[in-house]
Formats: sequence, structure tokens, C-alpha cells
Amino acid sequence: MGLFTGMNISASGLTAQKLRLDLISNNIANINTANTGQTTVAGNPIPYQREVAVFSSRPSETDFADVFKDTRTKLRSEGVQVTAVVQDNNEFRLEYDPNNPDAAKTAEDGIPVGYVRYPNVTLVAEMVDMISANRSYEANVTALNASKAMASTALGIGKG
Repeated sequence: MGLFTGMNISASGLTAQKLRLDLISNNIANINTANTGQTTVAGNPIPYQREVAVFSSRPSETDFADVFKDTRTKLRSEGVQVTAVVQDNNEFRLEYDPNNPDAAKTAEDGIPVGYVRYPNVTLVAEMVDMISANRSYEANVTALNASKAMASTALGIGKG
């Protein structure tokens, strides 16, 4: 494990959580976007769909067994990466408002005439996700600062 491995892992976590916060803010900004400009086959407007980041661990360049074969093997930072940004497939929120220009003009599966489909974004869920992402971001900042302090102390030992 190199001197900067911990910093690289923390930096990947910071990047991932920043993207998560960006997606959450985008979801909140589009909480009432009932018309994205796209339409169904029946001609009814399609609302905004909530977006969620999918994370996975960043693969190491070295097999675990190889570490024991050669102690001088340099490990590549693992950390986290965003695998994909996917749309949440939960049901849309329906409201009866036949005077709304985005109301369904033609009945189709899951939406009767006169109903408006609103995004599957709930403010409470987004706020909970935002708090979680913020705390994860703060934890990565703390880990990064601890890695910096250890590196600084290690460099200071050589001066003595």
C-alpha cells in the first residue's frame, strides 16, 4: 500500500458522493416536471423519472494472492466508482386535473383520461438521500485529512 493510496480512495469517494448530490438536486429541481417533451404511443406526456447513481468498488490492478508473492508489489488504489446512472422505475404520482395541458387525453394502461402523471420523486426521500450523501462526503473528507496528516508526519520524521 503506497503513501497516497488512502488519499486516492477518499478522492474517489468524494467524486462519487458529489455526483450523488448532483443527481439528488436534479431530482428535486424536477419534482413537478410533468412533461419532458416526450410522449407515449397514445400521445400522453411522459414525466421526469427520478435518477439514482449505482456504485461499485473500483477494481484493483493486482490480485490479492500476488501481494504475498512479492512484497514490493505496488497496489493501485481501489475506492469507489459510479457504474451507472439509472432511472427509478417506481410508479408515477397521479393527480386528477382534466384542465391541465399535461393531462392524459387518451386512456392507456395505468393512466385514465384527465389524470396528470407527475414524477416519481418524493421530497422526503430525496432529503434523506441528501443527508446520507452529505455525511458520506464528510466522512471521506475526514479520511482524506487523516491521510494527509499521516503523510505529513511521515515526511517530518525524515527531517529529524
